[in-house]
Amino acid sequence: MAAETSGVKTRPKERPSDRIGRRSRLSCYRHKQNLFPPECPSLGGMKRPFRGATFHVTNKCGRSKKRTEFHGKTGFLADYNRYSKEKRMPRTRIAPSPTGALHLGNARTFLVNWALARRHGWGVVLRIEDLDGPRVKSGAADEAIELLAWLGLDWDEGPYYQLHDLAPYREALATLARAGDVYPCRCTRKQIELASLSAPHGDEHELRYPGTCRPAEPTPVDPALLADENVAWRLRVPAGETVFVDQFAGAERHSVDQTVGDFLVGTKGGLPSYQLAVVVDDARQGIDQVVRGDDLLPSTPRQIHIYDRLRLGPAPSYTHLPLVVGSDGRRLAKRHGDSRLSHYRAAGASAARVVGQLAAWCGCGERREMTAGKFLDKFDLARLPGAPIVFSSEDDRWLLER
Repeated sequence: MAAETSGVKTRPKERPSDRIGRRSRLSCYRHKQNLFPPECPSLGGMKRPFRGATFHVTNKCGRSKKRTEFHGKTGFLADYNRYSKEKRMPRTRIAPSPTGALHLGNARTFLVNWALARRHGWGVVLRIEDLDGPRVKSGAADEAIELLAWLGLDWDEGPYYQLHDLAPYREALATLARAGDVYPCRCTRKQIELASLSAPHGDEHELRYPGTCRPAEPTPVDPALLADENVAWRLRVPAGETVFVDQFAGAERHSVDQTVGDFLVGTKGGLPSYQLAVVVDDARQGIDQVVRGDDLLPSTPRQIHIYDRLRLGPAPSYTHLPLVVGSDGRRLAKRHGDSRLSHYRAAGASAARVVGQLAAWCGCGERREMTAGKFLDKFDLARLPGAPIVFSSEDDRWLLER
């Protein structure tokens, strides 16, 4: 037997997310929250009970818990079933995407989300939405987590990474396939463009789908066919309006079939679309309060459709906030200069100065340095400006002043 060279055990290098998330995991242990669903014989809102195989898993707190894998059904709904029956506090999520650096516009939305949560006693889940593989930047997730903590934000669970477990999305898509709610689509973007030249657009990135591959009647699909990575999958959208009340924007009416038509829930390559993934994650993590930028307001009726098709019960309460935009009225991007939080921190700006600028944009009075805690005391959603905020050169100069 080889002799030991040292009596000291080396500790593996930590990532920023490990350091920041430790508090959440310890808090979870202290409060005995169950991160995994217990054995569940039925699907809550589903009409037919079914059976599954139960096995043990170890969660982040090191505790062994039973989990049920459902044969031919969506096991992710067990998480939803648990949260829907528990008497619990409302929950929200802070969900940065590592497709780019965290900038002032993102930070303002996350700060407001956090303040509303702490003011009203909501639980906060940190989720990294990293499914957009080709656009994900190396190190961006860890940097975002570190910068959120630098600003003074905290959370109760997470970070959870979407790419770490694709099974829940596949289970949800299989449920939609068996019900005939989705169909395969081989159309290219160019083909859709040619067929939709005169059709209205849902947004600047998505054309209205003309229904080229849509079958005349809903047709159940064998879930085994979902493994074909050469086809995308679209949700059949009914005609008519979707009506909901946004907590900031007010009453909203959207006709999904007229704006984007049958939209993607599964992409070529085998990954879920944003629309499907966010619904599955919100349902299984018990999220019932969604606060985000109003560029995602058109996504809300699509997500409500998915909630309905998966029989997940009522959709969350939505609060969509006006964006921070450049002088041309478009959302912040490189063309408007460097608005990254990492840029201001590297230039010597303090977190209190950044929060002070964000607070001024939120109707908190004269621009001055303040902590996230002070922002929490002063913030009032009723005073938040209803129009987009324009990021100016004067804002940039104030942030860089010493």
